[in-house]
Amino acid sequence: MVKIIKTSLVAAAFMASSLVASDILATVDGKNITKQDAEAFVSATAPNAHFSQLNPAQQNMIKERLIEKVLFMELAKKEGIENDPEFKAALEKIKNELFVNVWMKKQLDSIVISDSEAKEFYEKNKDKFVQKETVHARHILVKDEKTAQEIIDQLKPLKGDALKQKFIELAKAKSTGPSASKGGDLGNFAKGQMVPEFSKAVWALEKGQITLKPVKTQFGYHVIYLEDKKGVQTVPYEKVKDKIIVSLKQQEFAKKVAAMAKELKSKAKIVDNTAKADTAKK
Repeated sequence: MVKIIKTSLVAAAFMASSLVASDILATVDGKNITKQDAEAFVSATAPNAHFSQLNPAQQNMIKERLIEKVLFMELAKKEGIENDPEFKAALEKIKNELFVNVWMKKQLDSIVISDSEAKEFYEKNKDKFVQKETVHARHILVKDEKTAQEIIDQLKPLKGDALKQKFIELAKAKSTGPSASKGGDLGNFAKGQMVPEFSKAVWALEKGQITLKPVKTQFGYHVIYLEDKKGVQTVPYEKVKDKIIVSLKQQEFAKKVAAMAKELKSKAKIVDNTAKADTAKK
């Protein structure tokens, strides 16, 4: 039994080291450069980008920049930059910023918003959590009006599921739009999200209907099928709960910090030199 346990521990340790090793992009003079380092580097330069989403050439470029960063850091240390007055002043400034930032985060984290508080806010402000009227539509896009009319003529005699299935079949076979592979499915959208001609035609339909005339837009000629229509709806509490809690926390945080700032100012000896300068000018 003891032998089995030892073997398991060795296996677990090996797996753990393998996982860590897989995250290491390069090692420079014994210092590891990891995927996490690369992700942080990319986020700092392009907030909406991710290292894992970059192509191999871009990833390699980031890796090279990080290698250079380590080498420059080592060179700076060798040249005694840590004793440079400019470095010490900059470090002190960063420390002061870090003091405040970490303290602020702790103040925010200390604020707790209960589910009942969030629910109460939701109930009092339901008018703010309204989802616009939406439709769920499919379309078949072709280049000419004649082809669009021929498709409509094939679909006209059909109703219900038979109409929907045939529409999907024809969309996959004839549509030139990017949604062809999905049976022309455009998903859900609200008024104004499509070009005017398309929007006017789709909102005139009832659920389960198709347009009986080709709809011309800048993209070509469309045959539209309305799969579903939903009126104005109140978004369920569970879907907005997290956003409400974050919003309430931020509001409480702002109040708390403002109150603390007021108290601290009342106790501190503050000399406003700008006020003296303004008085002197007058």
